Order: sequence, then C-alpha cells, then structure tokens
Amino acid sequence: MKKITVFLSDDHAVVREGLRLLLGASQDIEVIGEAADGFRAVGEAKRLQPDVVLMDIAMSVLNGVEAARRIVREVPTAKVLILSCHSDDQHVEQAVQAGAAGYLMKETASKELLKAIREACKGNTFFSPPIARRLSKKWQYRNGQSKSRRASPLTGRQTQILQLIAEGYSTKQIAGVLSVSTKTVEKHRQAVMDKLGIHNIASLTRYAISTGVVDLNGPPVWPAARVDA
Repeated sequence: MKKITVFLSDDHAVVREGLRLLLGASQDIEVIGEAADGFRAVGEAKRLQPDVVLMDIAMSVLNGVEAARRIVREVPTAKVLILSCHSDDQHVEQAVQAGAAGYLMKETASKELLKAIREACKGNTFFSPPIARRLSKKWQYRNGQSKSRRASPLTGRQTQILQLIAEGYSTKQIAGVLSVSTKTVEKHRQAVMDKLGIHNIASLTRYAISTGVVDLNGPPVWPAARVDA
C-alpha cells in the first residue's frame, strides 16, 4: 500500500514532534520532512514533493498564508492543510484564497487530522466543524447577495517585505532572504509605505500585526546560511 506522504511546517519543535508521533501511529501516512519557518517549508516542499503539507499560520520569515500560496503554485500535486490556533474569519479566508485544501484548529486537530489528510489526498476539502459551519453560512449569503470582497492593496512580494520589516529584519537581511538587491527591497518598502499611507517602521509593524500578516510570538529565526547575503 502506498503511503500518503506528509510534510510538517510549524515554528514550535514540540508541536512538530507531537504531530510526527500522532501521524506515525497510522499505517497509511508517512511524515517525510519538516520545517520551522515558511521560507524553508516552500523549499523543502519543492524538493520532497509531499502529498500533503500541514502548515501553521504564524510562521517566521514567510507566514503560513504566503507559504501556502507559493506551495500551491509551485508544487501543484501537494495539498496544503492549515493547522492553527487562529480560527477567526480573516485568517480562514486568507488561507482559502491562498488555495489551502482545509483549515483545522489545533485544539481539535487530534480528532480530525487523519481524516483531513486522507480527504485532502483524495482532492477534497476539510475544515474543522465550527469553521465549516461559519464558511457555509458566509458563502450562502454571498451567493445570494453577490457581496464584493475588498482586495488587499499589497502585492504578494510587498506583503513578504512587510512581514520581514515587522519581524525586525534589516534591508540587507531581507535582500538575502528573498534573493534580490537591497535597492529592490528599498523600492518595495517605499511602495508599501505609499500604498498604506504609513511612513515609519513602528506603524508598519502595528499594521502587520493588526491585519494578521505577522504574529510576533517570539524572536525571528534567521536562516544562518543567509546572514551575509
């Protein structure tokens, strides 16, 4: 029997270990890799080509939503399941728009995770029941009212720049993470400030936190190989 291959992406080692133990007890699922930040998750997903990626929302370097968006685009055979302690509508809708196949709350995941992985591998979606009920009501309302959705004013690259600025990275460090020049970073930073009407780093950081772009629950994890980039 071919096993479902799963990749774990969470910034807490204890969470990844718990998931590895939980999934390891299943005969049809195999964990083939893990990452502690969104940037590494994208690279490893491209390299390992897993069937399913379990992705936390609050990730350093590249948040879970942007990492999910890139994996969906660059590893089309992989299904991304968001596993998060955030269950508000904003986070859920951002994940859905990024192409996630499902969204599970961490506090109930042990009961639902195996089923979610199997359903995602079949090409189906899976959401924790409370989230599924909310989404169903919201989508029914939108179908009836054709309510327009407000688009983010920032591009994907600008969102990445905003997250890294809010996490305390310097221009040089951001250029290293994204493999671009410092002038390109400065150009994007100015574009972000102009679009948002915000012209200082402290206010940019507050904006990033309030809109869910970044969740500063600890110091950023700098990828050592890129410090001098």
